[in-house]
Amino acid sequence: MPELVYAVVTDAAVNIAELSKLVTNPHSGAVVTFCGDVRNHDGGKEVASLLYEIHPSAPEQIRLITEALIGQFDVEKVAVAHRFGDVAIGETAFAVAVSAPHRQAAFDACSAIVDEVKAKLPIWKHQKFTDGSDEWVNCA
Repeated sequence: MPELVYAVVTDAAVNIAELSKLVTNPHSGAVVTFCGDVRNHDGGKEVASLLYEIHPSAPEQIRLITEALIGQFDVEKVAVAHRFGDVAIGETAFAVAVSAPHRQAAFDACSAIVDEVKAKLPIWKHQKFTDGSDEWVNCA
């Protein structure tokens, strides 16, 4: 039975190495991670700053979304974190770590978690561009 060892929405820095350590265990031959960092461009424009705003249910929702999904995979442990607030260019905004006995299950679960959280977590990204324009994206 997969164990969700960590699921947070936080304004603190997200460290993928720490998430990886949380899922590492002697039953697993694979640890797969995803680290989504804030890039300096989007849609052909240069990004100056980025702010994530969350719905009050987001901390509970990240846990529920992940728990509902991980039972479909032969994995051991899962850790997931998403930032909110101001996130600087180059910093991690979203990270997932999955351990499993075999690599394919870890890859499949990690990819599915990333897709599901991005699709369902109530979080909104406000990008400001260097040309003075801005946009809201990723409205769940």
